[in-house]
Amino acid sequence: MNEVRILILGTGGMANSHVEGFKEAPGARVVAGIDTNQERLDAFLNKHDIPHGFTSIADALAWGEFDAVSNVTPDSVHHMTTLPLLAAHKHVLCEKPLAVNHHDAVEMAERAAAAGVVNMVNLTYRNGAALIEANRLIQEGVIGEVRHFEASYLQSWLTQPAWGEWSTESQWLWRLSTAHGSNGVLGDVGVHILDFATYAANSAVSNISCRLQTFHKAENDKIGEYVLDANDSAVMNVRLDNGAIGVVHTTRFASGHMNDLTLKIYGTKGGLEVVDKLGHSALRGCIGPDLKTAEWKDLPIGKVDTNYVRFVKAIQNDLPVLPDFARGAALQKVLDQAVASNAQGGLDLAI
Repeated sequence: MNEVRILILGTGGMANSHVEGFKEAPGARVVAGIDTNQERLDAFLNKHDIPHGFTSIADALAWGEFDAVSNVTPDSVHHMTTLPLLAAHKHVLCEKPLAVNHHDAVEMAERAAAAGVVNMVNLTYRNGAALIEANRLIQEGVIGEVRHFEASYLQSWLTQPAWGEWSTESQWLWRLSTAHGSNGVLGDVGVHILDFATYAANSAVSNISCRLQTFHKAENDKIGEYVLDANDSAVMNVRLDNGAIGVVHTTRFASGHMNDLTLKIYGTKGGLEVVDKLGHSALRGCIGPDLKTAEWKDLPIGKVDTNYVRFVKAIQNDLPVLPDFARGAALQKVLDQAVASNAQGGLDLAI
């Protein structure tokens, strides 16, 4: 099996998850890290026993002893940091969202295609077996033609300190400030629940109407250097290409929910419910004769490879992998139109 040498770009908190993910990928080896913050870089390299470190992409490319990159930089710099890697024909796994606007995301997708490299967006809930099985069942017509769906992504870190105190920790505060590169809950996790719903339904978004809300959280809506102006809740009415309609919503104020994704999807022959709570997924269905009694039953789900494993396998076998940059660009267009819709009072917009 060919060894795939991985470089981690950006060594903040999420980078640790990437290193652990690649440990589960046969043939993968993390060989280097990049961060402009030398102290943070050194701590990361020491923690994971990674031999090489760089403070710039240019220096890493001059060294060149790596095959692929995991881009774990802040959202606002995904575009500028990924392009030179693609130009050097390096395979790239990029954190979500792919970019902060559709134009940049399309350029990244086009550059990746032209370079002929494996490109993937780390939409982490593709790691859930229940979602993958729901997609398979719907593609096979088990619930008939999809008509209606409800999808939610609920977090509560603005109402409780289980993961840390949001008002004092930079890892949370930057997510609340547009000046620090945040597109709010819509850009942070809205991309996940849109992918979750539309992947299961096996259909893209054709129209969207959206309302965003930012809530008062501190005196003068500011804490230190952070202006708290990014959206905290998003509610979207969505129509799919297959004619189905539904609602997609997400918030950081869902008290009682740590990190819960739920999709309820209904067709002409049955319904499915997909749940992912803190990495544990489950699938329920009401299908066939159970429709008469409205009885819902647990459905079997198998095991699926993680995004990290699938990314490495795609490189080793010279094959494409999903979700790719084209998928990331398509989702970004929906997010852009959601923001535009909100600016126009929730106007229904075509994608």
